[in-house]
Amino acid sequence: MSTTYQAPMGLLIAVIWLLCASPSRAAEPITAGAIKRVPTVVYHIDDSHRAISMIRNLGNHRRADTKVKLVVVALGAGVDFLLAGAADEHGNTYDALVDPLMLEGVEFRVCGNTLHGRGIQASKLIPDVSVVPAGVAEIARLQLEEGAAYIKP
Repeated sequence: MSTTYQAPMGLLIAVIWLLCASPSRAAEPITAGAIKRVPTVVYHIDDSHRAISMIRNLGNHRRADTKVKLVVVALGAGVDFLLAGAADEHGNTYDALVDPLMLEGVEFRVCGNTLHGRGIQASKLIPDVSVVPAGVAEIARLQLEEGAAYIKP
């Protein structure tokens, strides 16, 4: 009398389910999420008194890594240095420092809620600064969707 091993039905179902539920990575089609992202770093500024040191950091960062995407998100009192004609305590205009960074690909984004709350027209911003609906939401979006590293100088 020969005996054959019969696996319990539950075990067979579990094995079949695992094989069907988790296909190999090689069989998956390439999707947008599978494409390697450009590394992104978001600089959060909410106080224009820190603008000069942040601008220095941005320049150093850009020189150290030309491939990284650098984004500055300004909100609250941090938007002041991005207003056309704004100057530091020595009378030096910020646009003279911001423009070269923009030419190197650094993006500057300003909180629309701040502009609205403070009665500032977007037309008063340095050219090529973009307005986002909410600065904090933009920072979160960059971190969650683009995997951005966060720096607050």
